[in-house]
Parts: sequence; C-alpha cells; structure tokens
Amino acid sequence: MRTHFCGLIDESLIGQTVTLSGWTDVARNLGGVCFIDLRDHEGIVQVTVEPGNEAVFAVAASLGYEDVLQVEGVVRAREAVNAKIRSGRVEVIATRITVLNKAAPLPFHAHENPTEETRLRYRYLDLRRPQMQRMQRTRTRLVQALRRHLDADGFQDIETPILTKATPEGARDFLVPARMHPGEFYALPQSPQLFKQILMVAGFDRYYQIARCFRDEALRADRQLEFTQLDMEFAFVREGDVQDYVEGMIRAIFKEVIDVELDARFPRLTWAEAMRRYGSDKPDLRIDLELVDVAALVKDSQFAVFTGPANDPDGRVAALRIPGGASLSRKQIDEYAAHAAKYGAKGLAYIKIDAAGAVSSPILKFFEEDAFAALVKHVGAGNGDIVFFGAGAYTTVSDFMGALRLKAGKDFNLVADGWRPLWVTDFPMFEWDAEAQRYVALHHPFTAPAVDDIADLRTHARTAVSRGYDMVLNGNEIGGGSIRIHRPEMQSAVFELLGIDAEEARAKFGFLLDALNYGAPPHGGIAFGIDRIAALMAGTESIRDVIAFPKTTSAQCLMTGAPSPIADAQLAEVHVQVASPQER
Repeated sequence: MRTHFCGLIDESLIGQTVTLSGWTDVARNLGGVCFIDLRDHEGIVQVTVEPGNEAVFAVAASLGYEDVLQVEGVVRAREAVNAKIRSGRVEVIATRITVLNKAAPLPFHAHENPTEETRLRYRYLDLRRPQMQRMQRTRTRLVQALRRHLDADGFQDIETPILTKATPEGARDFLVPARMHPGEFYALPQSPQLFKQILMVAGFDRYYQIARCFRDEALRADRQLEFTQLDMEFAFVREGDVQDYVEGMIRAIFKEVIDVELDARFPRLTWAEAMRRYGSDKPDLRIDLELVDVAALVKDSQFAVFTGPANDPDGRVAALRIPGGASLSRKQIDEYAAHAAKYGAKGLAYIKIDAAGAVSSPILKFFEEDAFAALVKHVGAGNGDIVFFGAGAYTTVSDFMGALRLKAGKDFNLVADGWRPLWVTDFPMFEWDAEAQRYVALHHPFTAPAVDDIADLRTHARTAVSRGYDMVLNGNEIGGGSIRIHRPEMQSAVFELLGIDAEEARAKFGFLLDALNYGAPPHGGIAFGIDRIAALMAGTESIRDVIAFPKTTSAQCLMTGAPSPIADAQLAEVHVQVASPQER
C-alpha cells in the first residue's frame, strides 16, 4: 500500500512517483490549492493538491483530522522550505488520494497536551503523537542494543516461568488460581531471582533475560504493577566483576542509543556515606549540596529538639545550607517544612542570613553567641544563605533532609546539566521492623552478607553489611544487585534472622535450599529497570510515557477497563468465591 514512508521523502526522490499511506495531520484548503500534512511513524511530508485536478481536489477538500489516506503523487522541490522536518525541502504533488478510513471527531488533537486521564483512556491516539512515537522508539533501541551487547559477550537468553510459586517476602504477589488444583494458586513473578540462581547451580555461566515482573503495590510515576527488567546473573564472580562488566555495558548502551558519553569510571559510595552526605541511597550528584552533621555543636545547647537526638547514638542532627536561600519568604519556608513533614519531619528549624549579614532564626535564643557563631561557621553559611536543620532518628532525618536537598536543588536551579552515574555499595544487611518486631532484608533474603562466619552474622546482625550494590543515575536507581548466598547453611541462618523458621523456609524455599546443597558456585548478578532507563533516555519523568499501555496510579487500565468483575460461572471453574467488601 506504499512505496515510501512519509517522513523519509527527500530530495533524492525528486521527479519520482511515490505511494504513501498515513494520517491527515493538517489539511488546509486555501481555495485555489490544498495542502495536506500526511503523517506516519517516520514523520510528516507535505502533499499538495493543485486546482487542475478536480477529482483529487474534491477529496482533499473533504478531509478531516486523522483521516487515513493513501496518496499517490510526484515528488517536487518545495518553494517554501520547512527546515524543521526532514522532508521540508520537497512536497508530493498528488495525482490520486484514496480515503482508507474516516476518523470520528477526536477527544484531543495530536499537538495538544491533554490530561493524563484522557491520554490513557484514548491511548491509541496518545501513542500516535510524534513525541510518544519517539519515546517508544527510544525504548526499542535500548532493548535492541542490550540484546546485541549481551549476545556478543556470550550471555544466554533463558526464559523463566511466569506462573510460579508464591514466596511473599517483599511486595505482595499477584495470585492466579490453578483450575486443575482446586484451592491452590500460582503467583506471577516479582522477579526471576530464584530461577536465575538455580541456573547458576545448573552450570550456566552467564544468563540474561528481558523479563516481565509483577508486584501488587502502590503506584507512582516511576513504578507500575507490571514492569520490565533486564535480569542478569554471573557464576564465579565477586562484586567488582559484576560492577565492572555492567558499568561498561551501560556506558556503551548510552553512547549507542542517545550518543551520551558517561564517566570513564563511575564513582562508588558506601550506603553509609551516601546517607550521611546526601540523605539518600540514590543521590543525585548533579546537585552540589550536602548535609552536614552538627550534633557535636548542639548537644549542649538549650534547644531540647536538638539535644535529645544529638546525645542519642541512633539520632541525628543535620544541616542543609542553601546558597541564596535567604530570599525565601516565611510562607515559602513553611512550604519547605510541609514538604519535609511528608517524609517524617516533625518540624524544621532554620537560620537565615540576609545580604547585609543580619541573622534571623527561631533557634537563636537557645545558643550562646560563640556557640551559634561556631555552628554558622561549621555549616559554611554566608550572606544571602538559609540553613535548614533536621533532628530526630537517624534514618528519618536523613530521609526528610535528603528530600529537602532535592527540592532546593530544583527550586534554586542548582541541578547541573549532564549525567552523573555512581555505585552505592555496602548496604545494611537488615533493617529492624519495629511493628513486626523482626529484621527484614534491605535488598532481598538471598543477598550474601559481607562476613562468612554465621556466628559473627548472628552476633552483629543489627550492623551487618551486605554484598549488595545499586547503580544510580541522576538520582534514579536504575539497577540493583548483589552477590548471592551460595551455601545452604548461611541461607538458613539468614532466614532464621528474618524470622522465617525452618518449617516455613522449607515450605517457601525448599527447592532453593536443596539446589544449594548440590554444589552451588559463588554467583551474583543485577537487574536493570528497562522502563526507568528508557524514561531517562527519552527525557521524561514518568515511566508511563515509555510503556505502551501503562496503568494509572489507582492501578487501572482506563482504555480496557481492567480490572473488571468476573462472572460467577468463570470463577466457579477456578474454584474461587468472591466476598464483597461488606462481607470481608
């Protein structure tokens, strides 16, 4: 139905007859002549209908927006050049136009900016928009480049099951009733983690998979119920082996897909250092602001909000200096406090120094003059600056001060251009869940601890460090991995520390423990979020823009109406009864 794509028509085709197919982007009837911007996935070309061809002119004059056309015509040099498009030096003089399908009046124009709800409800129209086409093609190029890179380096692409065993030790599983086994269920995989470890036990040296994964959890701009990751695993490796390989891979992929040169070597920060300096385990290094610990300077002050955490080994008092921040009004300072409260802050103290050096602060009265001057000097504050302070539990303070750092960076245009990748390493092995009164794994329960001695791990579980590592880019975690536990006795010990007794471990993970008993090699790996990397490459903040058919933040597909009720007869086939919310 076509000889060429619209967006690829150029001067090399002048004088030739072409057949094009596409959508009416714009149709202009100027009385004596008609101009049609015909669009396909490669772009736009101008089709001109001259007045001498009455039959074609009549068709052109009747066209509506997004009508589907087939156009036959001759390529001619264009008098009024449009330098914004590839085909802008030529036009197609139509000799025949066939309307393949008329379009009803549309809910929005391709060049408008509709609401996200409208975009998702009419996703097929949203995806026609040139910017959405570009984003999807960026994603396609990313996946193609990854496959070429890994195939060339001897990785085996191995599929793992979609219907698998429920092992709820993280996010909630999506459950699938097993019709042939009444009362039993499959689970959709949250990741191929256990299968890829078993592949290493089975003797496969390098595995990868572009894997679909599912997690029944709350959604936001960078999270979906179903997502795609590049899953990788290596046998006989240490942390540095995995990191060095995938770092080179990511550098090569960014160069190939979007022609970006990443750092020759990514810096490495331990988790503890990242939290201390940036208040985040995925710091955005484009923002040249750091947190400063001030507990030693405030522990003897008269300000109880500071002195409690400053004298508590699990507490923290941290400061954030914002250059030029003295311009903030009291209302804006209150907005910063409200932002910090979203991340756990109970209040936000500050010091403001105006351009003339005058100091205003609600905490000034709690300090001796010399002590206050030492505090200001320690945080490096000068004329025109504001300093925010956070006090409380170490992790909570780090979280909300890290969030303030990001907000200040954007508000004061302190986010530098470019790409700043890094590794965050040496994560805590466990974190304490006060509500459940037990440890939970910070990465997952199959991550190896930095110590090989089980007794040592049990004794120092609270401060134990794992062999986990994350790759971070511009404040986004794009990949996470670890060296895995390959000895069954260590895996059993970790389960025990996580409150999973031997019976539960056998029921949930017996197949893994059995596999580790039969000569499991040391192994490790990593998984990269395809959606997140594609979004970064495409220059969008939401991964929904690079997923063809995403869900809303309320976990719905507005286009299809999913999720939807299931008929009783179909539920009966899978031995399931549904209780209403009132009955539950």
